[in-house]
Amino acid sequence: MHTHEIPVFQPGDIAEILHATASDPVLCSISRRGIAHLTLNRPEKSNAFDDLLIAALRHYLQQLAKHSDVRVLVLSAAGKHFSAGADLNWMKAMAQKSRHDNLNDAQALASLMYELDTFPHPSIAMVQGAAFGGALGLISCCDIALGADSARFKLSEVKLGLIPATIGPYVCRAMGQRQARRLMLTAETFDAATALQLGVLHHACPADQLETELQQTIEVLLANSPAALSQVKQLCQMCAQSAIDEKLIRLTSEMIADIRVSAQGQEGLSAFFEKRRPDWDTSQSLQGAKDE
Repeated sequence: MHTHEIPVFQPGDIAEILHATASDPVLCSISRRGIAHLTLNRPEKSNAFDDLLIAALRHYLQQLAKHSDVRVLVLSAAGKHFSAGADLNWMKAMAQKSRHDNLNDAQALASLMYELDTFPHPSIAMVQGAAFGGALGLISCCDIALGADSARFKLSEVKLGLIPATIGPYVCRAMGQRQARRLMLTAETFDAATALQLGVLHHACPADQLETELQQTIEVLLANSPAALSQVKQLCQMCAQSAIDEKLIRLTSEMIADIRVSAQGQEGLSAFFEKRRPDWDTSQSLQGAKDE
């Protein structure tokens, strides 16, 4: 069985490393082409969530959101599994604490989901092995989800007497409330083919082809206007949350008017008519790519 491996960067490919050591619970780096990599790095615990991992993810997301060089975010995991969900020892310890402590803890996880969901640049989840519980929240918050066809998924909380509360809004949005009800109530395991049908994954392939799929997706994104990509994310959020009324019509009209006269809007139109690449297009053939 193939397992996902973290891409090996060649010397000089990494522009910046944000993590302190290779044993940190989350690894964070930025390539020279602006690809930010966040890697869950607790393979011995199947990348289970605890308070330290959640805090590290939030810290890096906040840094990367403000980083001027970042164009794409890749969320992946070291080892055989994307994430087994919550660390049970952490859950056991939290059960002994006060409601106030548990509320603060839950709000940290809820904030992580929101920060990933509203990250200003395109985000890609790379999924292999088990993706249980909170892992489904992370996947649902990413713009694009690529998965190994051997990956397995489960909303397992009710088996532990718990509920998938903080991830619920994102999972329900990704697969629809009707499907989410069934899977949250039964806590049954489902495969990558089902995840694809439900909209949890956008593409599934053999594990040893995941890296190629990632490269192709990155190249497509790097050919597009960074400003337009960020605006599209805001547009989708706005359309999902608002009725189609006069306010939304006015806002969307203002968005297209503003971007037409923006620097990247002007550059994109000029490049099209001049039959050249726009100045933001750093895409290249997969054979020539080496940063991701």
